Amino acid sequence: MNSFTTLSYIVSHIFLILYIYLFIVHRYSRLITGLLCLGLFSALSILDLFKLLFYPDSPLCYVLVTVLQIIATQSTAFFTARKKSGQSLFVALSASSYVIAGAVSSAILKICTGSSLAGILGGTAVHLGILLLLSLTVRNSCLKFQEKPVQKGLWELCLIPVFFYCSFSFIAFFPHTLYDNPDNIPGIVFILITMFISYIVVLRYLESENKRSAIYWENRLQNSYIQGLESRHYLVEQAEQNLKILHHDLRHYSRIIDSLLEQKNYEKIREVNEHIRHMASENKVEEYCGNLVVNTILSSMMAKALSLDIKVDLDARIPKEIPVNDYELTLVIANLFENALQCVKTLEQEKRHIEIKIHCLDHRLFIQTKNQYRDEILLDPDTKLPRSRKKGDHGLGMQSVRSFSEKIKGTVGCDTENGIFRITMYAKL
Repeated sequence: MNSFTTLSYIVSHIFLILYIYLFIVHRYSRLITGLLCLGLFSALSILDLFKLLFYPDSPLCYVLVTVLQIIATQSTAFFTARKKSGQSLFVALSASSYVIAGAVSSAILKICTGSSLAGILGGTAVHLGILLLLSLTVRNSCLKFQEKPVQKGLWELCLIPVFFYCSFSFIAFFPHTLYDNPDNIPGIVFILITMFISYIVVLRYLESENKRSAIYWENRLQNSYIQGLESRHYLVEQAEQNLKILHHDLRHYSRIIDSLLEQKNYEKIREVNEHIRHMASENKVEEYCGNLVVNTILSSMMAKALSLDIKVDLDARIPKEIPVNDYELTLVIANLFENALQCVKTLEQEKRHIEIKIHCLDHRLFIQTKNQYRDEILLDPDTKLPRSRKKGDHGLGMQSVRSFSEKIKGTVGCDTENGIFRITMYAKL
């Protein structure tokens, strides 16, 4: 019995590790996450060996070891999870309930067939079947769900896997095992069916939450987009107003110059002329490309770079008419430009340099920013795009860039080389 139990525990721990590795959105690299999961497997195995070797028939030892294993599992899952949220806890607890369901199935098969081999193989098949089914159907939704803000209900939802875990434990293993009370098998089967029905309902709920969260983020991005447009529109209106004022003032300056000419006061004329040129330069809108909307944001961002004493090499080749929404393109350019400015503004003067290429020619869109950096670039493990260091900052800027890239069926990525950080977007339009 001990050999079967030991093998059953090992199989269960392996699949528990796989659940945590596959279904939790991790904050660390695959290597570090894998090492942490290996450490968890070792801890769980040591606890099981202690129980089987020293207190195999002790209900108290079973309870204590089970509690310690749950704490170790949930702590590892929470420690490796990117977000310490109800979503992550729910997924980790669900993994435990799925695993114990597989372990119970293994015990039932052992009792019904009288064969330890059939129990181990059958239990492994159940474990693998559940894992493959969940991986093929809900894994992507589960990973996305953990990244979305959920306002309420998730902490309460965690009671569901806790209930099923406790039910399996008390009916199948504590204080007496199924081997001692095979009459409990129908009750166990009923709980198994109830669990899977419950999880179908929960998954439906999670799908609705995903849709609600998607709408929430779309609204956030849309609001950010509208705010950006409003600020750009204000700049255009301000420039137009300044030009109107300048045009109005020029008529007065013309009369002044005529009067000074009559007086032959050429020195004063030169002063007035210099003043007019200065006013004209302040209100001048530089032409960086042929598209009016894009040119407006480029003028705004170049002015900001100048105020921060940052050198920018800008290569913008965008015609008047382009096959994408120019306002959406403007928002992307503004976000990438702003990120580059924020990255270099704290560097030494000689390193405060940005290279930007924006080409929209021959039905191809190419955008690239290059700049030096000081601090380590934090990348999202899923999107491989930069994420903010600010606490509570959800990185709306980069999300808008990614959203636009997906909309036009393009690609966006980043890389570092010799102290240079580069973001590149490309799409065939």
